[in-house]
Amino acid sequence: MLNQDKKNLKNIFGFDDYKNNQQEIIKEVLEGKNILTVMPTGGGKSLCYQLPATLFDGLTIVVSPLIALMQSQVAQLQLLAIKAYCLNSSNSDDENKKIIAMIKSNEVTLLYIAPERLIKNETIDLLKTKEISLLAIDISNFQI
Repeated sequence: MLNQDKKNLKNIFGFDDYKNNQQEIIKEVLEGKNILTVMPTGGGKSLCYQLPATLFDGLTIVVSPLIALMQSQVAQLQLLAIKAYCLNSSNSDDENKKIIAMIKSNEVTLLYIAPERLIKNETIDLLKTKEISLLAIDISNFQI
């Protein structure tokens, strides 16, 4: 898997090389280690979970409180032929039902989900039935 990451970096994402500490972070993720990554806006943190998602067999879940960011990233990933979707309050009930059906039938690689949706009992019950390869929490805007 560690050699395939460079191939996917180029073939899927269109980058020749990693930037900043992405390569080291992705290596750790692929080895199954828990990581805390703090990067500036535009520093490339999303690739640190998006690229591994293309290499794992199970579901990658990205928890994000920013619906607009989720929608933007999902749209970009879908253009790259990555099976990415988001579950949040901006979707219609029918859209969310369709995505849930796709999750059940293993048609989703990368799932962006809002925290309030993640803690619902039906979401927890659904995710308990799936192989979760990676859980990323993307907090792009926080205050201390």
